[in-house]
Amino acid sequence: MSYASSLGDEESVQTRKLRPDEDLESRNVSATVSMATDRHLVHSVVVPPSSSVWSQFKEGVNDIFFADQPLRPYKEFQGSRRWLAYVYYAIPILDWLPKYKLEFLKGDLIAGFTITSLSVPQDLACARLANLPLVHGLYTSFVPPLIYAMLGSSRHMAIGPVALVSSLLGSMLRPEVDPEENPGDYLRLALTATFFAGLVQLGLGILRMGFLIDFLSHAGIVGFISGAAVSIALQQLRGLLGLRRFTTNTDIVSVMRSIFKNTDRWNWETICLGFFFLFLLIAIKKASQVRKKLFWMSAIAPLASVIVGTLLTFIARLDKRGVKIIGKIHTGVNPASFHDIFWSGHYVPAGFKIGMVTAFVGLTEAFAIGRTFAALSGYRIDGNKEMIAQGTMNIMGSWTSCYVATGSFAVSAVNYQSGCKTALSNIIMSIAILFTLLVLLPLFRYIPICILAAIIIQAVLSLIDLRAIYLVWRTDKVDFLVLSGAFLGVIFLSVEIGLLIAVGISFAKILLHVIRPHTALLGNIPEDEVVSTDGTPIQYLIIEMAPVMTIDTAGIHAFEEMYAVLQKKGIQLTISNPVGGVISTFKNAGFVDLLGQEWFFLSVSEGVQVCSMMMKRNQMLAMGKENSKFSENV
Repeated sequence: MSYASSLGDEESVQTRKLRPDEDLESRNVSATVSMATDRHLVHSVVVPPSSSVWSQFKEGVNDIFFADQPLRPYKEFQGSRRWLAYVYYAIPILDWLPKYKLEFLKGDLIAGFTITSLSVPQDLACARLANLPLVHGLYTSFVPPLIYAMLGSSRHMAIGPVALVSSLLGSMLRPEVDPEENPGDYLRLALTATFFAGLVQLGLGILRMGFLIDFLSHAGIVGFISGAAVSIALQQLRGLLGLRRFTTNTDIVSVMRSIFKNTDRWNWETICLGFFFLFLLIAIKKASQVRKKLFWMSAIAPLASVIVGTLLTFIARLDKRGVKIIGKIHTGVNPASFHDIFWSGHYVPAGFKIGMVTAFVGLTEAFAIGRTFAALSGYRIDGNKEMIAQGTMNIMGSWTSCYVATGSFAVSAVNYQSGCKTALSNIIMSIAILFTLLVLLPLFRYIPICILAAIIIQAVLSLIDLRAIYLVWRTDKVDFLVLSGAFLGVIFLSVEIGLLIAVGISFAKILLHVIRPHTALLGNIPEDEVVSTDGTPIQYLIIEMAPVMTIDTAGIHAFEEMYAVLQKKGIQLTISNPVGGVISTFKNAGFVDLLGQEWFFLSVSEGVQVCSMMMKRNQMLAMGKENSKFSENV
């Protein structure tokens, strides 16, 4: 008798070849040795040994949180070498920086300075979206990219404030604190939300719970981002029209009502200046998409627009004619803000709620960006490392006057097209931002608000992926319902409600597919009947269990009911190829004893062999009984 591994470490099989002279008719199927012919081997499933409750709990936790076993390759190392390998795994820069090639430096330098020219005006505009002092946008492009360069796994992702998260943060903070009446508490709550956002992201990474991001389907992401892009663009009409009073709501009805009720307050100098640069930015963007070699034009266009618009405003004194400018910005590096975070009081729950929402949105955007450029460059990102990197940089950012940062798709695309080779481009951008904070800020005083609004509108319009929307419509109408719900929820209600709708519908779809999988009821086709050739009824039912990875008490109960029904009809139930977790659950629930271990097989073919042989044996026994009765009668 020999034993062989069959399904990994969790299962074993038992084999024996029967002698040709063994009497099969008088032999019963046992739980330890399977029946076979003299030409075949039949394997029976052996139940894994029982384990303690603690061992089962530990295995369950490992299967959920550490299924990929990230540290397994380093267990062969000994002592300090193993701990050093763990440190290298946790801090990727220690791995790639010593291997850095000088030939990469040119591409990283060009990419770093190019994305700086794009980031500076976008940082100012994003901070305005969040209703924060504009300098905090630059702060957020200084510290977080440095942290990400050390801990992140993406080579091309550019870190900083983004329009989507900034708008979401601003819309959720305003109901809690008015930024105009109480700017100090508003800033403190923003830092508190940033801290909790980082804490949530870091916790998800440590617990390896990146699968939670998958509850928001691709269709939900497309609908949410498209709706948010439309909502953000509509809100920027305030800056393009020169309106000083505007609604604090983000839904399209409130925004349009606020615009057309104040037509007498539109500033035509602002409108001409803002729309001119908006059309110019869109035209340059389209030209760079048609001719890939002109990508550098779209990269420097925002900064060039800011410079030209600032000069026009200063020379023509447009600020005296109603064109709003950003005004004086204090120079200097990020001030420490650890003590500005609300560690107690009634703002803490609000900060946690806002932080949790922005954490998930930031991770969703970062994952999409990281996977896109990793696929283009032939490498893979580590989702759990990304969450740890994003969480760490936001926690550290909240202590240095930064608000929620994540990957920017537009800046990352320019980073990739500029020839970026490693995450060093983020470090170069941070150094350039530091120089801007220390030296160049006084030059920003006359930047027109309308140009920042034009930059934001041009940036968010590229987030509306019409091709992806059409593809969702063609492929899956239920997914299109998810997309539509998220889109309409954002533009007619609010950004956070649209996100909840997307998550809710996506989660409901997953549950629906699990609880109500697609089934087909088979019946007789008219005028096409199948006639049995031998007239024997069904005696055995073999269920293939290989696709079933786990089973719960409801599943066990269903099997027990099936077994009882089949027994009444004289049909023997058999199980084929159950995995280790399933057979263990069967054993613990007593179903193995109920059915009999001899009716568990490693494959359908082996089950068919045994069942066919049993049918033949039963026929032979029946024929023998008939012959004996006939002899007695004779």
